Amino acid sequence: MILCSLKTMGRTKSYLLIAILYMIAFATAFFTVRILPLESFLLKVLIADIVATMFIFAMTTLFDNSSIYDPYWSVAPLLILPFFINTLTPGTIVLLAIVYFWGTRLTLNWGYTFTGMKAQDWRYDHYRNRYPRLWPLVNLFGIQLMPTLIVFTALLPAILYLQTGGTLNALGVLGATLSVTAVIIQTVADIQMHRFRKNAPKGRVNDTGLWRYSRHPNYLGEIGFWFGLYIMQLSVAPAYYLSGIGFLLMVMLFTGISIPLMETRQLERKADYERYKAATSPLLLMRPSETKTTEAATE
Repeated sequence: MILCSLKTMGRTKSYLLIAILYMIAFATAFFTVRILPLESFLLKVLIADIVATMFIFAMTTLFDNSSIYDPYWSVAPLLILPFFINTLTPGTIVLLAIVYFWGTRLTLNWGYTFTGMKAQDWRYDHYRNRYPRLWPLVNLFGIQLMPTLIVFTALLPAILYLQTGGTLNALGVLGATLSVTAVIIQTVADIQMHRFRKNAPKGRVNDTGLWRYSRHPNYLGEIGFWFGLYIMQLSVAPAYYLSGIGFLLMVMLFTGISIPLMETRQLERKADYERYKAATSPLLLMRPSETKTTEAATE
């Protein structure tokens, strides 16, 4: 009965349902932090983050839609970081502004593409169809817990920066500039992709704008954002250089899972994608290789 009603639920009601679920999830996380008898506040927040993820997982199971988890990536950091502010300085204000710029923009982009509870991301359908018996485990560990832990780990440089008071020196400005530039790249790439999907004929490869110079400029922007936060942390706490493991995990997630999965689908659906792939950089913004374009066209 619930699933049938979801099939007819419009976008507005779907937004409202997800907003309620997230308020319950984060209220549960806050309560978890308050009751855990641990000395480490960081460990408390990590456990609370996992608890909130488990609640969202339960809701994705109840409503049979794993896309309920999608906004978690960009919303959770916005609620986690304020708990680690020791004092407001120009540096901490800049870092918070950058993270909120990133998180708000990414959440709005999700909202723009979200069509309602009736739809689920094609990648989840792919894994569900490929591993039907293992789907509950794939859903929990692969689609939800793993991204939560990766984002939390990648957020450690920002937490360290806030904890140290966030002096804004030359290296910090460089990191901040990198993060802002990366978010702008991601924003432009997403806008160009939305415009392309709306106007281009079906089956055509998007080689317009930033997509002419990178096959995945949106992922480049995401990776660059996290790397910029890491640089900001190194500017005040270089001894904690191992916090860069979060950024490396982010790179591995995109290059090892997201990009191969996306490109396999594109190759199956678009005849010209092989040519585009041969000529265009996978991540970095680089001039297309005219030689490879010509060779691919003649094969």
